[in-house]
Amino acid sequence: MAKAFSLLIGSLAFPLALGLLSTSAAAQDSPQLASLSERYWQYQLLNSPTTATIYGVRDYDDRLDSITLPARAQHQERLQALLKQSDRIEAAKLTSTDRVTHALFRNEIANDVGEQKACQYALWNINQLDGPQVQFLRLPVYQPIANRRQADQLLARYRAIGPYLDNHIKNLRTGLQKGYKSPRIAVERVISQLQPLTVAPPEKSPLAEMLQVKLPDNWSESATYKQQLAQVVNTVVYTAFKRYEQFLSTTYLPQSRTQVGVSANPGGRQCYRAAIRSRTSKDLTPEAVHALGLSEMDRIQAEMRILTRKLFNTEDLTAVLAKLREDPQYAFSSEAEIETFARAATERAQARLKDAFNVLPKAPVVVEPIPAAAAKDSTAAYYLPPSIDGKRPGTYFVNTYDPRSRPRYTAEVLAFHEAVPGHHLQIAIAQELKGLPQFRKQGGTTAFVEGWGLYTERLSDEMGLYSDDLSRLGMLNFDAWRAARLVVDSGMHALGWERSRAIDYMYRNVGISKLDIENEVDRYTVWPGQALAYKVGQLEILNLRDQAKKQLGSRFDLGAFHNAVLSNGAVTLPILRSEVETWLRRSQQAGP
Repeated sequence: MAKAFSLLIGSLAFPLALGLLSTSAAAQDSPQLASLSERYWQYQLLNSPTTATIYGVRDYDDRLDSITLPARAQHQERLQALLKQSDRIEAAKLTSTDRVTHALFRNEIANDVGEQKACQYALWNINQLDGPQVQFLRLPVYQPIANRRQADQLLARYRAIGPYLDNHIKNLRTGLQKGYKSPRIAVERVISQLQPLTVAPPEKSPLAEMLQVKLPDNWSESATYKQQLAQVVNTVVYTAFKRYEQFLSTTYLPQSRTQVGVSANPGGRQCYRAAIRSRTSKDLTPEAVHALGLSEMDRIQAEMRILTRKLFNTEDLTAVLAKLREDPQYAFSSEAEIETFARAATERAQARLKDAFNVLPKAPVVVEPIPAAAAKDSTAAYYLPPSIDGKRPGTYFVNTYDPRSRPRYTAEVLAFHEAVPGHHLQIAIAQELKGLPQFRKQGGTTAFVEGWGLYTERLSDEMGLYSDDLSRLGMLNFDAWRAARLVVDSGMHALGWERSRAIDYMYRNVGISKLDIENEVDRYTVWPGQALAYKVGQLEILNLRDQAKKQLGSRFDLGAFHNAVLSNGAVTLPILRSEVETWLRRSQQAGP
């Protein structure tokens, strides 16, 4: 899941066992907390208007994110002021729901402020996954036009791209002066994305996507408006991207860092520890993360050998992985075939959801290909949540670039993770929860979100969703992939691994294509710590489920357990444990 599309701010581990706090008669809802939560949400939208548009909040459609260093500092000051005000709220006097909100509010803000201070992303992050050269081309998709006001807002946003990129360049220059540098491979990838935007006229380049704006039917001003759009794209957007490409090619690339790990930047080790806390909601050392990855890899590969004996009459995983990569019968043959397969898997999963869930979301999910301009450098798939207003469904974006590099045997597990019962089910349920502030319904902890996605890959096997043993091997292969992330991410960012070593480790241990492995490794370089969330979150959910089975015995109900996990939104892992254990105590007290 490309988490750039939502306010997935990680959280520090919170020390209170929330479920053990007394719920006295004095417990009450807190108007002060509700006010702080709403202000926090509004600050986040104000700080990132493009995220607001993606959510379906149209109040800021005429502007782009505030990325100047003074604007970023002001946002951090606002968050710190909110945190200070929350100090005056006594958690013990709150209702159980508000206690969770209070804990998440404090953890998210402390974590956001701490990570931004430690990492200084604005000074160096050049990103091939969700940088401006990718995000801005998608604006027409996120920003439908129904009237003249909305049309003018999109024009204003296009005009703002010039100043935005100039400020981005200014931030990067400041970063170079202070010793902050982006890894060379990321810079090269972004340059390769920018060049097609600037070597041909906009109407013959990927910038043409920005001209494909859906206007109201029979709108008398359509022709004039399209001329205005073309003029702005030609005179503002095109020239701004050209300035950005020239800056990266001539000034930045020669100074970029060859060491891929963030530890090469000033305060890089502290940045990585802050990123680990943010993404996992646990205070883990890089060494502990690395050891966990190696241990999980050994365990998963033992499971894989059981299936390879059955399918290929061998336990030689290296040989099996090579066969799966190289034999054309295990790959797709066309883009259309990938889309059709993804839709069929998603529909099959939707039909079986009631077998494992007592609560289902109302919002639908659709399947779409990743836009062509971004597909080459993108991950295998990602998920975009529904808009708040319900006008845009949840979307499972699948990568159809180079079909023969896309393995068929992992296509089912990919769909189950990104759509249902994975990200769509969890995120759409969270959005539809009643009585929670928006920051809890729309955002949350990465380890919960990605941990749930990975958890549902094996759950899908229990639900009978995989079509054969080869697809089950694909499920285990994906599990091994997430274990490899623990090894590779910590290896690069804390243990001095070079990019080539990371690629080699993944190639030897994970059966995905060389193209996907390179894209994955390069993803980790620009998103330190994000790749750790999957395994850490999955293992916590599995541990809680095992605990519930042992304590409830024959009274264990899978749907009820899932409801306990999902009914609070994407909380931190410590809060998740506390809430599930509270549900367990109540279930035991209720008797048979």
